[in-house]
Amino acid sequence: MMPSVFHFVSIILFIDLVSSGRVLWKAKERARAIRQQTAKQHVLAHAVRGRIEQQLDHFSARNTETFSQRFFVNEAFWDRPDGPVFLYIEGEGPLSEYSVLAGHHVVMAEAHGALLVALEHRFYGSSIHPGGTETQNLQHLSSVQALSDLAVFHQYVHQKYDLSRRNTWISFGGSYAGALSAWLRGKFPHLIYGAVASSAPVRAELDFSAYNKVVGRSLMDERVGGSERCLNIVREAFRAVEAVLRGGNTTKVGVDFVCCDPPTSPEDQVELMQSLADMFMGSVQYNEEGVALTIAHLCSFMTNQDSAGGQGEEPYSRLVKLAELYRTLEREVCLDVSHKHTIHSLNSTSDGISGYRQWFYQTCTEFGFYQTCEDTSCPFSCMLTLQTQTQLCPLLFGISQDALPTNIAFTNQYYGGDEPHSQRVLYVNGDIDPWIQLSVVQNGSSVDGAIVIPGTAHCADMNPTRPGDRLALHQARKEIERHVAIWLKSAAWENMV
Repeated sequence: MMPSVFHFVSIILFIDLVSSGRVLWKAKERARAIRQQTAKQHVLAHAVRGRIEQQLDHFSARNTETFSQRFFVNEAFWDRPDGPVFLYIEGEGPLSEYSVLAGHHVVMAEAHGALLVALEHRFYGSSIHPGGTETQNLQHLSSVQALSDLAVFHQYVHQKYDLSRRNTWISFGGSYAGALSAWLRGKFPHLIYGAVASSAPVRAELDFSAYNKVVGRSLMDERVGGSERCLNIVREAFRAVEAVLRGGNTTKVGVDFVCCDPPTSPEDQVELMQSLADMFMGSVQYNEEGVALTIAHLCSFMTNQDSAGGQGEEPYSRLVKLAELYRTLEREVCLDVSHKHTIHSLNSTSDGISGYRQWFYQTCTEFGFYQTCEDTSCPFSCMLTLQTQTQLCPLLFGISQDALPTNIAFTNQYYGGDEPHSQRVLYVNGDIDPWIQLSVVQNGSSVDGAIVIPGTAHCADMNPTRPGDRLALHQARKEIERHVAIWLKSAAWENMV
């Protein structure tokens, strides 16, 4: 029986996990499933689902191909005919009806009499062109095309519901979709009056070594149950695993961590280290927001303060037991560390709904976001290099590693990086979330609003209020509500002129 500290105490209502590790990606899918199952027990309203035909390529008059894109609408709170429109933007995963039925933006929609609409991202979920995940067709998957999809969807909703200029549009999104929310306001200011961008990585970064630097900092943050001792023990544990591997005893490591196959090749050893690191990265990124293992629980376990850790055990043994707990939670008989299986999973074009392959393609063409561990501040294994991650781009998609810096530079030039010049965009971040490093965290001449929430994690503000939420999180939601109310009042005055 699992220790009680690993019980799921809360559910993530909105989760986008921009990561390339298989373990983290599985955690994302599991959280989505739990989220939806729990939401069913608390939501009585129903959303209307629909589909819209979109151009496959918005920028080519010669390409007349289209694809069917899914959306949801909730009219329950709408104050017809002039009530505002709240647009929820989905990111790198399937869109759920709960995008218009639950969450902080839904609470605000009820308060302001807003029409709720949500659009699924092209090439994810069920909005995939036939054969869309084939390499030759992925060229039409980009944030630029996705923003054009949203503009067309705006026009569709405008016509379907006979809207006018008095219907003020506010967009919402978290993580990658949070960046899309900010970019939509920047590129289509005549359509979107204001935007909330939660945990939005608006600056593309090839070598995102800062991610694991923040993970290490958060693991020693006493506000959330971390400690310097915890961080040091995590470091020692990974060094110990590396030492055994360097000694050539891959059989011992394979047996200790119950790997499906011994990590004999260097590539498999990197997969093992990535999987072990992912367990910590996931706990930090979604601390207190639905993960089974919070920072407090994890550090208690790793420092032998929890009975499950085993008194007097070495860091290596504690990491072994942590992997055992992970397998129990995921109901996995063994830990799959096969690099060949990773390649097979990323090459699969039959499982498009998970989005794993599509997102990795976008990291190669637009964003990077590779969470490396070559910096001395990283608490994990130095085997997690930029080379080991970017070499998949040419292998999977024929995209040269040399092209990646240019791709990422274009993204930052096109959108403005973390120095945007878009008005009425509110950036919201938790200060223990590693993605804060790529977002906007300070108010300035080109930034209307930036909120940093002490002690909170990725997209925490997007969930509805729950018992046990930190005071800072309550205050941040009030501040978001204040900004949205000011925008709507300002728009109303403008429409009277």
